[in-house]
Amino acid sequence: SFAHTDALAGDLAFVAQSGALTTALLDWAHLRRIGFSHFISLGNSLDVDFGDLLDYLGEDPHTRAILLYVEAVTSARKFMSAARAAARNKPVLAVKAGRVHEGARAATSHTGALAGSDDVYDAAFRRAGMLRVRTTRELFDAVETLARMKPLAGERLAIVSNGGGPAVMATDALMEGGGTLAALGPATLQRLDQALPANWSHGNPIDIVGDAPRERYVAALEAALADPGVDAVLLIHAPTAIVAATRIARACEPLLSGTRQPILTCWMGGESVRRAQAICAAAGAPTYTTPEEAVGGFLQVVQFDRNQRQLLEAPASIPESFQPKPELARSLLASVLAQGRTQLAEHEAKQLLAAYGIPVVDTRVARDLMELRRIADELGYPVALKILSPDLVHKSDVGGVALDIATAAELETAAEGMLARCRHERPAARLQGFTVQPMIRRDHAVELIAGIVVDATFGPIVLFGQGGVAVEVLRDRAVALPPLNLTLARELISRTRVHRLLMGFRNRPPVDSQALALALVQVAQLAVDCAEIAELDINPLLAYEHGVLALDARVTLKPTSLRSVERLAIRPYPKELEEYLEFEGRRVLLRPIRPEDQPQHSAFLARVSPEDLRTRFFRAIRAVSGRDLASLTQIDYERAMAFIAEVRDATTGANETLGVARAHADPDNIEAEFAILVRSDLKARGLGSALLSKLVHYCEERGIQRIVGEVLADNSRMLHLAKHCGFMLEPPANGIVRVTYDCNRTHTPKAV
Repeated sequence: SFAHTDALAGDLAFVAQSGALTTALLDWAHLRRIGFSHFISLGNSLDVDFGDLLDYLGEDPHTRAILLYVEAVTSARKFMSAARAAARNKPVLAVKAGRVHEGARAATSHTGALAGSDDVYDAAFRRAGMLRVRTTRELFDAVETLARMKPLAGERLAIVSNGGGPAVMATDALMEGGGTLAALGPATLQRLDQALPANWSHGNPIDIVGDAPRERYVAALEAALADPGVDAVLLIHAPTAIVAATRIARACEPLLSGTRQPILTCWMGGESVRRAQAICAAAGAPTYTTPEEAVGGFLQVVQFDRNQRQLLEAPASIPESFQPKPELARSLLASVLAQGRTQLAEHEAKQLLAAYGIPVVDTRVARDLMELRRIADELGYPVALKILSPDLVHKSDVGGVALDIATAAELETAAEGMLARCRHERPAARLQGFTVQPMIRRDHAVELIAGIVVDATFGPIVLFGQGGVAVEVLRDRAVALPPLNLTLARELISRTRVHRLLMGFRNRPPVDSQALALALVQVAQLAVDCAEIAELDINPLLAYEHGVLALDARVTLKPTSLRSVERLAIRPYPKELEEYLEFEGRRVLLRPIRPEDQPQHSAFLARVSPEDLRTRFFRAIRAVSGRDLASLTQIDYERAMAFIAEVRDATTGANETLGVARAHADPDNIEAEFAILVRSDLKARGLGSALLSKLVHYCEERGIQRIVGEVLADNSRMLHLAKHCGFMLEPPANGIVRVTYDCNRTHTPKAV
């Protein structure tokens, strides 16, 4: 190493791609007495990369949090799998260098021009449950805030301050950062009226006035904390001669440590507030020196909490809310590619969208003026007319679009003029006729854009934002990694400025948010299923009170030998692995486990005897914690699999879990450790054999070489099952039998 000083011992792991940065940061951290469990520079990542280190550090008991300095990620799926696994165990924070977009790359769609690589990294970090910060200073500040701050129940912040100026500064920072200022309830306002002087602010922020004694601070904090509409409180103090900051901190100390809501404190000033800061820090309250820093810390926790919730989402590879027609879509794309084309005509693009249930405007092709007049008469006036050419992507740029055509005479004039303009502007363009569609008018509709583009690192991404002809000027967009479900789609929508318009205002009703979210799920499913799609634009996508409608669409293709799922940074829920079997006269579904199965899985474990839990987990278990349940149900399908046997209760209609078999592979996909558990009242009846056979077949299909497990020597039923399913049993050692299944041998698991 070129470092001029050693790292102090601590519990933070720091990993960077820049050797120069690490040595500078080491000096900075040494000065501030920040210690590390690991301090790593990756070099050129020839073999060991972020994914490997996240796997290691995520399991390291001496590491409290993982801090990353990222310039570029390689092996996106490996990175995402490792990051998601680590983020379930401890905070993972990242600084990403190279945030400024270096200029739009060559793209044939608005989506391709809008989606910068930094947007994609931001989406990846969110989906992995990580927190992204802007500077290395924020990196260390954020990890301390996350360590000290109590869990958030919501995002509504109340601000208590002894000065109007600091309170306004905090409010500005909160609103500019997309935060939520709590609305105080009538009971709270009445309580504050009784405790504060008449000239208090009578709202949030709560200005308790500059002459406030310590009792006023306590009364205001107690009132804010008691309000059910307040999720967190920021206490701001500017030094005064009325009362020492230390005495205020002492008075507030019981509230700081004894309430369920998080309290952040901001002690403005220098030496006079240093002792107050130490008191608050000892009480577990994050402490800052400026209102903006305090609000920034709060917003970091809010974002971290949002990202952690995203981490729990595991969308199905085929969402249940609609029935796409992937065979029809693939047939259409294969036909276009077979003709040597990479651009779908507008009517073909709409056929593709319709195959996935996305509402489209009726669009027809006319090869000449006679056919054009006939189609327009069938559709009914007014109509919209567009030139049909594989060489003219942005038709309006060459006068290839005419709207609101009211009569047959206007139609003929518009068509002839359009042909003349296009031949003059683009003489080499192949003109194949026209597309014509009815003019669509939707009162109060909002023009949006939705699309797909393929990122060089993370594969397909979904883009959403404000649409229309000025889409690249407005640049109001957000991106997400597919697949999506409705929850993730709504989160994507919420990250745009146009989101506020969609909620309605004045006399404009809100748009159909369910239909819009579903449309984004459908677009994401196209990205999952069709590897040939290089770029897709729906612009405009009209959103209105009663649904959505795609008015125009562009699709660019690129031949590929990759399977669709291989391009994705996150492996989707493998719905294709679901299958039914008959078990004692009941129809049982064997399927992969999902995060939303957590309550169902808790009920399943409650029907497993303490003795069976002991033989499964190798220790006595009274109850399985929520964290353990989360780890059992929130799995990464790239590395782990858990098949559950599920039936529907004939009386209640609720689904029940009868058993589960799981395997977790190492990062190199060589060896997988397995475990199996069947409800205690269903043992020795063949269900465990069915689950284990399915698990073994899955591991063989995934290319895993060995399946291993450890079984207590006194668990004779499990040893018998393993032997009859083709596992080799080693002699017992310390009361444990190691069982191994060699996937390279030719054998078939036997039924018991």
